[in-house]
Amino acid sequence: MPKYNTPEEKFQWLTTAPLPGLIGRLAVPTIISMLITSIYNMADTYFVGNLGKSAQGAVGVVFSLMAIIQAIGFTFGNGAGNNVSRLLGQQRQEEAETMAATGFFTGVFFGLVLTVGGLLFLDPLVSVLGATETILPYARDYARYILIGAPWMVGSLVMNNLLRFEGNSSQAMLGITTGGILNMILDPIFIFGLNLGVGGAALATIVSQGVSFIILFYNSGRAGSLAIRWSRFSLRERRLPAILRGGMPAFYRQGLASVASILLNWAAKPFGDAAIAAMTIVSKVSMFSGSALIGFGQGFQPVCGFNYGAKLYDRVRKGFWLCVKVGTAVLAVIAAVMILLAPQVVYLFQKADPEVVELGVAALRCQMLSLPFVAYVILNNMMLQTVGENFRASVLALARQGLFFIPLILILPSVLDFTGVMITQAVADICSFLLAIPLSTSFLRKMARLEAEKGVEK
Repeated sequence: MPKYNTPEEKFQWLTTAPLPGLIGRLAVPTIISMLITSIYNMADTYFVGNLGKSAQGAVGVVFSLMAIIQAIGFTFGNGAGNNVSRLLGQQRQEEAETMAATGFFTGVFFGLVLTVGGLLFLDPLVSVLGATETILPYARDYARYILIGAPWMVGSLVMNNLLRFEGNSSQAMLGITTGGILNMILDPIFIFGLNLGVGGAALATIVSQGVSFIILFYNSGRAGSLAIRWSRFSLRERRLPAILRGGMPAFYRQGLASVASILLNWAAKPFGDAAIAAMTIVSKVSMFSGSALIGFGQGFQPVCGFNYGAKLYDRVRKGFWLCVKVGTAVLAVIAAVMILLAPQVVYLFQKADPEVVELGVAALRCQMLSLPFVAYVILNNMMLQTVGENFRASVLALARQGLFFIPLILILPSVLDFTGVMITQAVADICSFLLAIPLSTSFLRKMARLEAEKGVEK
């Protein structure tokens, strides 16, 4: 990535460099970060699988709690970040620093609230998340450590998003990948070496996230990034409402991911621990399959924000379509490979229970059928959120795991038994794709009109 010593140099690079190379350079670090994050999320499932299907099911149950933590982090990280990228595109450096600090410290505060509330009501919490009687003891051990680490997990997510929106994706990658690699090293040590069981997997996660937090915070203010300082924190001039408006699409997306995960656990619950374990494996593999796309889209977001702020609408449109074409092609290849190798993939995570493997293979193949369509949905959501089209972005964010998934997961299993559980996400993805077309088309036409009007003014 090119070196720039001043905000002006960064502005010139993001608004003038050729789009394929620019997005590619920004996307490579974020793709690596997302892949590493997905791999260490799968590592918990892999290692815990050696403790039995009930322990493995606990990872899936507590994934809903992880999604809540991510919802807080992405709400304040994306909400502050997309405002920051537009402010930097308008070359308003001081206001961008204030927005960054306000988003960071508010997010950490909400993470602390989650820690206190969750620990006070730990058993009711894991029961609501979908734990069976046999899964509950494992889920309690796992959730306790995750709740303790919630404040710095939220802080890491906020800083990671801020760095990405500023165009400093390499710094974001350093913090996230270091923590991810450390997590994979600590998992077997804590789970088996120290005999901590499923709680050891969660302890490895929060220790690794703590290391990520320290690295990201240390790098704030370096290499052209904005400094995170308490003195810049301010709730005046409606900054917090602006952050929340910008972050609500992320909140809907991640918050509904938590609700969807809880409902998925409850839908699988009548079919036993094997069904919950199978869907846990499929959820983690599907997340890994889409992580490269999310990383690619995150590489586009600073380009989108800076250029939209600078009123370079044609560059936003061209960058968006480039990402859609590449993302769809890559996901189509991944889907084909996963469908072909589904038995081998599921067997990696659960060798001891043939029922888990059988259910997991069928569910994974169902979910992969809709994967290529997800590219258009996610990239549209990222673009609309970054440019401040919060209503459109919120509607689209609500769609995939909310407007479509929730009714479907409540209806299909009662009609089709476990087949209904397996196909719900694929059907929701297709419906979301159809909704994304009119939402994005009208906005892309709006940008084309603004670009034309700008040319007439000249």
